[in-house]
Amino acid sequence: MPPVSSPGLLDGSGRGPRTPAEERAARVRFRRAIALMVMTLLVPGSAQLVAGNRRIGLIALRVWLGVLASGALLLLVGLLHHQVLFTLFSDTGLLLALRLALMVGAIAWAALFLDAWRIGQPLTLGLAHRRAVVGVNGVLCLSVIGTMLFGAHMVAVQRDFILTMFGSDKVVGAHDGRFNVLLLGGDAGAGRWGLRPDSLTVASIDAETGRTVLIGLPRNLANFPFRDGTPMAEEFPDGFDCDGCYLNGVSTWAQDHSELFEDSENPGIDATVAAVEGITDLRINYWALVNLDGFKGLVDAVGGVTLNVRQPIPVGLPHEKTFHYIEPGVRKLNGHDTLWYARAREGSDDYSRMARQKCVMNAMLQQVSPQSAVRNFERIAQASADMISTNLPASELDTFMDLALKARGQKLSTLSLVPPMIVTSDPDIDLVRSKVEQAIDRAEGVATAKGGGAKPKPTPDSVTGGSLGSMAEGYAANQAEDLGAAC
Repeated sequence: MPPVSSPGLLDGSGRGPRTPAEERAARVRFRRAIALMVMTLLVPGSAQLVAGNRRIGLIALRVWLGVLASGALLLLVGLLHHQVLFTLFSDTGLLLALRLALMVGAIAWAALFLDAWRIGQPLTLGLAHRRAVVGVNGVLCLSVIGTMLFGAHMVAVQRDFILTMFGSDKVVGAHDGRFNVLLLGGDAGAGRWGLRPDSLTVASIDAETGRTVLIGLPRNLANFPFRDGTPMAEEFPDGFDCDGCYLNGVSTWAQDHSELFEDSENPGIDATVAAVEGITDLRINYWALVNLDGFKGLVDAVGGVTLNVRQPIPVGLPHEKTFHYIEPGVRKLNGHDTLWYARAREGSDDYSRMARQKCVMNAMLQQVSPQSAVRNFERIAQASADMISTNLPASELDTFMDLALKARGQKLSTLSLVPPMIVTSDPDIDLVRSKVEQAIDRAEGVATAKGGGAKPKPTPDSVTGGSLGSMAEGYAANQAEDLGAAC
């Protein structure tokens, strides 16, 4: 019987001990196999150019270089003109093409890894080296596929978000150099999107600089006119002066009389827009309905919002187990507490609530950075789709994203049409329109040219309902040249 070699001297294939030369050759083959896979990771197609099908290698290399060149060019253009990036990533056709390209690229790259493994001749390796090569190849292959498919998923999320939230409504150009967007906030439910808005705000945005003025309208405004030529103006030629008729009831009235709005898909919204235009003398470009309950999800998606709490703010109702107060101080609040901060009524009045709501708007604009938006994009997209309904066309999304970035670096001005300036039961519409014009002029820096502007009001010392000021003297956040300072 021939002698049996010690198990420690076998090469892993059962053929007996290897000579030093064979050991060196095995290590060379192992390093070569690993190198081919690393080359595929860093420069797809390079392994095939070196040791495989050169034609496939050239195709893969050219595609890879084309992707790198396109990415570098896109990055350069984006740094110089970031609106180009917004345009590209809001085009649903391009997003679909990008998603398909990522999916195809993932499959093709995986095939290159498998081919690199084949070129490495795994059957010539010892068992331990063969297992190591399989493991390395699997990790690299799955990592690349996973990353690219996740990218395809995020592109799909972006595309679905645009298709779900934004429509194909008619594009409306800026009026006198400004975009005026009506923001309607209220609770949503089955069949009652924006039925009785809890808050109404016009965001008047400079079409060039993004400088924004928030014009708040109280929900209990009465005896106001509608824009000429609208069904509501024909029905109420002397203004909305019926018994118990307020601004937040226009939507309900219009939906109850939808036969007057034959060509309208949203009679309640169209009627409310006509009311706001009649009151402010501004032409509304677009509207957005904000589900205030869904707003909680958006705040949570961005990691919370920091607010200056000036007085204890109740969260919930006293009989609830979770009832508590937001204590005074600079606090970072989650979505649930932020919503209660904006809507709490105890010890407050409607105009104090309006002031707090504007502080929340300012905080969201200033604190949600592009970096946090990217990190939490999927959650933000889902929360936004649940929170907002709008007629803003998808083709205009890039314009408003660009304006939002510009607005982040500027002061946010506010004008609220509330007491003591305005008597909500019988408003002086000429005074209202004059105040709106003056607020916009001051934001554009042309107030002096039109005869000067009012001196800034001193900051009130009192605090009511968590807001600086009182109903008698006015609330700082409702009439501010710099909303951030008033909050």
